[in-house]
Amino acid sequence: MDWEKSKSELDRIFFKDFSFFSRGRGSGELAEFWSFFKRYQQFQTRHTVTSNAKKTRGAVSEKFGLPRDYDKSYRIPLSVVTPDLSYKLRREQEKREEGGRGALSLSMEHLSQFRTALRHFINFKQKQKFEKLVKIRRDQSNLPISQYSSHILSAVGAHQVVIIAGDTGCGKSTQVPQYLLGAGYGKVACTQPRRIACISLAKRVGFETLKEHGTEIAYQVRFEGSKSPATKILFLTEGLLLRQLQTDPLLSWYEVLIVDEVHERHIHGDFLLGILHGLVYRRPDLKLILMSATINIQLFSGYFDDAPVIKVPGRLYPIDLEYVPLPSTCLGPRDKVKRSDRLDPKPYLQVLRRIDEQYPANERGDMLVFLSGMNEIASLMEEVKTYAQQTHRWIVLALHSALSIEEQDKVFDVSPDGIRKCILSTNIAETSITIDGIRFVVDSGKVKEMSYDSQAKMRRLQEFWISRASAEQRKGRAGRTGPGVCYRMYSDSDYDSFSEYSTPEIMRVPLDSLVLQLTALGVSDVRKFPFIEPPSLSNIETSLAFLKEQGALYWNERLTPIGRMLAQLPVDIVVGKMLIMGTLFHVIEPVLTMAAALSVQSPFSRVPLGQNDITVARRPLESEHGDPFTLLNAFEEWVEIAPPVSLSPVEGQWRVDQQSPVVPQERTGATEVLRDGETTTTVSRNPPGAWVARRQGRGDEEKRTRGTVDRRAADGPETGAEETSHGEQEKEDAQDG
Repeated sequence: MDWEKSKSELDRIFFKDFSFFSRGRGSGELAEFWSFFKRYQQFQTRHTVTSNAKKTRGAVSEKFGLPRDYDKSYRIPLSVVTPDLSYKLRREQEKREEGGRGALSLSMEHLSQFRTALRHFINFKQKQKFEKLVKIRRDQSNLPISQYSSHILSAVGAHQVVIIAGDTGCGKSTQVPQYLLGAGYGKVACTQPRRIACISLAKRVGFETLKEHGTEIAYQVRFEGSKSPATKILFLTEGLLLRQLQTDPLLSWYEVLIVDEVHERHIHGDFLLGILHGLVYRRPDLKLILMSATINIQLFSGYFDDAPVIKVPGRLYPIDLEYVPLPSTCLGPRDKVKRSDRLDPKPYLQVLRRIDEQYPANERGDMLVFLSGMNEIASLMEEVKTYAQQTHRWIVLALHSALSIEEQDKVFDVSPDGIRKCILSTNIAETSITIDGIRFVVDSGKVKEMSYDSQAKMRRLQEFWISRASAEQRKGRAGRTGPGVCYRMYSDSDYDSFSEYSTPEIMRVPLDSLVLQLTALGVSDVRKFPFIEPPSLSNIETSLAFLKEQGALYWNERLTPIGRMLAQLPVDIVVGKMLIMGTLFHVIEPVLTMAAALSVQSPFSRVPLGQNDITVARRPLESEHGDPFTLLNAFEEWVEIAPPVSLSPVEGQWRVDQQSPVVPQERTGATEVLRDGETTTTVSRNPPGAWVARRQGRGDEEKRTRGTVDRRAADGPETGAEETSHGEQEKEDAQDG
């Protein structure tokens, strides 16, 4: 029987209307079955020959095709319910006859054999999942936090606020939500500072609890989510929870709130803690759990009226520490890095060579390199990939927030035998996610943070030395699954000069959006808001003056109509005002494109070293009217050559020529700029035809925006409103800015 020739018919009979796999027809699991079926046929052929040669096991039942003596290899603890195979077979034969393709080579006996193979495959997959589950349960019981489960539940039952200070690798992020679910808490929210942490934790907890991803265990982040009415544990970003507070100030849907990674002190995190500080008094039934690896216990416990603290030790194996100082690294802890101190790949390649020389390839253990940002990752990746191609001992992967979820997930895959992973990461891997199998950590000692230049009135992404707490976090990533080594690319004296903790973001950046959100939530005087560590009063006054200047606040510091709209938009104040004015002047389409492009990293911000021809290729896109119009030009040219779904060769070559990681459509379309999947903002459109002020000399950009107005005018007056959804004003890791 040539099964390959009948593959399409078998696919239609068994999988077209009746799928046995979780992802249905065309999934990876279906392709895996066909690969299994090929090996199964080879096994059956060998087994038949062996059975014919040996008659010692008794006669074989012709009716069922089974040996008379018991053979456990034939035991399958399941049945497969299939469609009426005889009916399906007749239908396939009729179709072939109608098409003049001759008789069907399949028979009922063949379909029965195929169904038997399908049963074996499903049974094989179930055994795999069960074995994996057994390992997970064993690993769960070995986690340090498992010894504290009853203590944690007792504390949550007796107190409204509980603080869990758990070392790296103790299991707090995955296990505490499960303890609460098992104790009967049905509506649990767990906030994370980054999208990747929300998604990976939801998948992990869903697997450990045997709950299908997207049902009882779900996540919600900007642009996507899996929340449903059945959701009991929801992983979401801090920014999205703040958005929910605008429509539900009491967060009445939740029974327990877990705020994870509170030590990172992002502006959203401090803002959220201030809101929750007052919310716990208005909702005595609400339980609040703060979790972190490195935390100033006295600060957080005192902020919540001496809340109880549960300390959970980590499970760290011995870690050898080596300082590999680079030239010219004698800077103060908050000093900026000079251009001459930019990343040199040679010391990092020397570490790779040392690992290859000292540790046999058959010893498992991957390497995690902490770098300050995407530019540094790109610079080092080119050199490391060249080395990896020469040695055939490394797989080089990048990890930062600008990557797609699929690209980020690659770092969790197990590498082949004899091959190590080299993961080049920003500080996203410091606490937000845990990658198993890391044995070597290389710490550059640097991080990029957003700061504010009060004289230029501009935000600047600058490179600083990390804190000692961050250095210890990075070091701890090397000792989770076995003994490890941490290479610090700075001296021990540099480490001693580091600050103990990182400077909270609220002390470094402008507070315009924060003050606007506080006012929108009904805070009468933002100067008296109970921050865990208040920013300077002068910064608050500067933001209030700026909001009044932009027309978002009245003189008495109440919201204006424009301010109310700006508070609902998940973008910077200036970009939000641009959206509103674009709507009023009927040029919303190009303005939306510019707003979306300004809200993510510019595709022009990176030029590979030594490739000046790329700058020349980009020059025709540049506009004399500034970066927003340059971005609009790039997007418009891309739209003209891009197909609706996937990349064409022309578009691919254009991106190569421009070296432009074009912003995905879902981040530039009108509905996506303002979407978070839960609440909606209505942007009204006035009937076109009114006079639109245009500046002379705009050239092609002016013609493009004018063309938008002219097309609207030709269509006649519009009625109703355009509904779009607004997303959270989510802050990704600053170094990816």
